[in-house]
Formats: sequence, structure tokens, C-alpha cells
Amino acid sequence: MKPSAMSKRKLKESSAESAESISQLLVKTTMHLARNYFWVQKILRERFCHHFCAAGKLFGMEQQYRHLLELLRRTTVHGESNSALVIGPRGSGKTALLNHVLKDLREMTQVRENLLEVHLNGLLQTNDKVALKEITRQLQLENVVGDKVFGSFAENLAFLLEALRKGNRTSSCPILFVLDEFDLFVHHKNQSLLYNLFDISQSAQTPVTVIGLTCRQDILELLEKRVKSRFSHRQIYLMNSFDFKQYIKIFKNQLSLPAEFPDEPFAQKWNNNVQHLSEDKAVQDVLQKLFHHSKDLRSLHLLLMLAVSAVTVHHPLLTAADLQEASRQHSTDSKANIVHGLSVLEICLIIAMKHLNEVYDGEPFNFQMVYNEFQKFIQRKAHSMYNFEKPVVMKAFEHLLQLELVQPLERPSARAQREFLLLKLLLDSSQIMEALQLYPNCPTDVKQWAASSLSWL
Repeated sequence: MKPSAMSKRKLKESSAESAESISQLLVKTTMHLARNYFWVQKILRERFCHHFCAAGKLFGMEQQYRHLLELLRRTTVHGESNSALVIGPRGSGKTALLNHVLKDLREMTQVRENLLEVHLNGLLQTNDKVALKEITRQLQLENVVGDKVFGSFAENLAFLLEALRKGNRTSSCPILFVLDEFDLFVHHKNQSLLYNLFDISQSAQTPVTVIGLTCRQDILELLEKRVKSRFSHRQIYLMNSFDFKQYIKIFKNQLSLPAEFPDEPFAQKWNNNVQHLSEDKAVQDVLQKLFHHSKDLRSLHLLLMLAVSAVTVHHPLLTAADLQEASRQHSTDSKANIVHGLSVLEICLIIAMKHLNEVYDGEPFNFQMVYNEFQKFIQRKAHSMYNFEKPVVMKAFEHLLQLELVQPLERPSARAQREFLLLKLLLDSSQIMEALQLYPNCPTDVKQWAASSLSWL
């Protein structure tokens, strides 16, 4: 009897040990997966949020990169002054290009370490006085300026630059001025900031380079004659000229994990999965739709950010369904979402406006016309719809104005009658019909009324 009792005890101990080892293995696996999940999220989110290029690549702007790098290298190494404009639509990569160039410039051994950078933005520095304060702050010259009084902007700027000299004229510190939203600086009084910066960049004194970033193609036409004459007329254009095949390559590059990823087998598995996704027909349809809507990388980064948000410890790899869901969220119509929260009366008024748009071919309408159209519908469907009084309908109409679903063509004056103010609807027919399909408990008569004028489609 004793041996059997001992064997039972041993069996119990061994099973307890195996259960413990299994639980430890599960904990280790979970921790390993959690670590991988953390690194995937960190690397990719940082790339998408800050618009970094994977593996140091710039897509379709290698020539512009070389041009700008050489320009800034000559300023920092040889002390040459220059000026240039980087022009391209929003999201084309102007800031990404400049950041990439500056990053590579700082890593060059022959570049002096004392390159000074001043970053100004037309949305923040709304006049020359604010801009000068910001220049003083970024150059850390608040103590030098102190309580001195200057006669003009040019004197103040010249004093600031003079303060940067290091003993003699040949060893001045090179300064890079980056003007984001450059077109907004054009509207400053007399364009004094631009005139003085370009004037210094033309002189043989302090080495200064002025780089402007703008999305306006006609920017040179906005410059005053004296400012234009001091500008070097160097223009670097970014136009997103890649085709869909290159767009797929960019998609792969942006989603791929780098070679230095801590867990190499997982990185290989992830990158293979990305390769399969790029060949998937459903994913290509999602990317094709985005490509035709907007070729800029900012939109692609937003789509990928939404997709990567679906990755968890228990769902470690991206799927085509994740990208389809991200595309749906990315293209969600905010105005159509507002319609879902409207009352049935407000929905009826929007349908009345839609009919007026179709009858009068998009001509503006007023409240009285909308009310008459609504009354026609009520008379036809008196058995199923409640006939609201005119002040109630007016209140509902004003709510649509507040939600900016309807917009007045001109600013209403105190004497103008509200009923006859000309307006336009900011929703098109397809948006209204899609919103009605998802509208909870929408009366059938209202749906039929909305679709009645679409019978010709």
C-alpha cells in the first residue's frame, strides 16, 4: 500500500510542477508578445505622426533633396548666403523634406556645429514685432537686447545679427531662417521682415539662408518689387508625381519594421504579412480609392495609423479587414453623421431643400420656398404626418443654420426678413440618401418622398 501512496504523491507533485511550468511559459509568451506589440506601436506611430520616412527614404523627391542639401551645405561650410522657396500643395512633404535635409546636414563632419536655426510660422508670428521677438528668443539674445530702444525693425534686426559675430567678419555664425506658411508673411506691413532678411542674404556680411515653405504657386506675384529684387528666385517644387505602383511601394515601406527591430523573427513575419497585404485585391482597392482621392502621404499615414490601432497582443498582425475598417473610418462623412441626430421635422426640411435644388438646378432658396415645399408633402400625407405650425418649422430651420448644414449667401442685415434670406444647402443628394438609410426609425413616407425625385437615375 505504501508504494502506491508514494507514487500517487509523486504523480501529484510532477503534475503540479508541469502546471507551474506551463503557466510560467504562458506568462513569458504573453510578456514577449506585449513587448513586440509595444515596439510595433512605438515605431509605426512615431513614423506616421511625425511623417518620418522609413529607412531614411524620401519618395519621389530625391532631386529636390540634393538641391536643398547642397544649398544649405554651402551656407554652413563656405559661409555663402542664399534664399529659396519650397513650393507644393499641402501634404506634399515640404516640411518632411526640410527636416530630412537638416537631419543629414547635422550628421556631416565638415559642417560646423554652430549652425543657428530660426523657425518662424506665419500662423503664429502675425506681425513683424512678434516675429522679431521670436527671433530674439530662438537666438537666445534676450539679455543682449534688454531695454534698448531701436528706431526701426531693420536696426533691431541688424543689431541682433551684429551680436552674433565672433570677433571678426570672416567667422560669423551661419544662420538658417525657415519661414513656414511663407505666403502669410507677405501680408505683413511693407513686407519689412522679408525685405530685411532677403537684403542680409544678398550682402557679404553674416552668412544667412532664408528658406520659405508655401503652398501658393503665385507667391512671387505677391512680393513687392524691392523684396523680389533681393530674392534669389530659387524655387523647389514638390508635386507628388508618383504613380499607383510606386504608391503601393510607399505603402509597404511605411508599414515595414526596420532591420534593427528587437525581435528579428517577428519583424520578418510582420514584413512578410505586409508583402501579402500589398498583393491582396481588397487592400489594393482601399489604396486605389485613397490614391484617387488624395495622393499626399499625410492621408496615407492617417489611414495606416487607424489600421495599426487595431493591432493588439491577441491580434498581432494586420489584416485586410483592418485596412477596410480604417478606410471606412477615414472617409466617414461628418455632415452625414450630424443628420443622424436630427428630428423628423428637420429631416423633412432637408429633403424639401434637396427637391428645390433639383428643380431649380442648384439656385439659392429661402425659408418660405422650403416651407411651401414641406406643406405640399404634408397635404399629400396628412394621414401619417403631423402638420407643424410655421413658428415651430422656423425654429427647426434655424437649428439647421446653427449646425451649418444650411448657409446664408450674404450676411443678414437687421432689416431683412428671415423668411426671405437667400440660402444654400451644404449637403448633396448622395449624402442625404446615405444618411436616411442609417437614420433610426425613419418614417417610410419620408424615405419615399426623398427618393421620389431620383427615379430618373
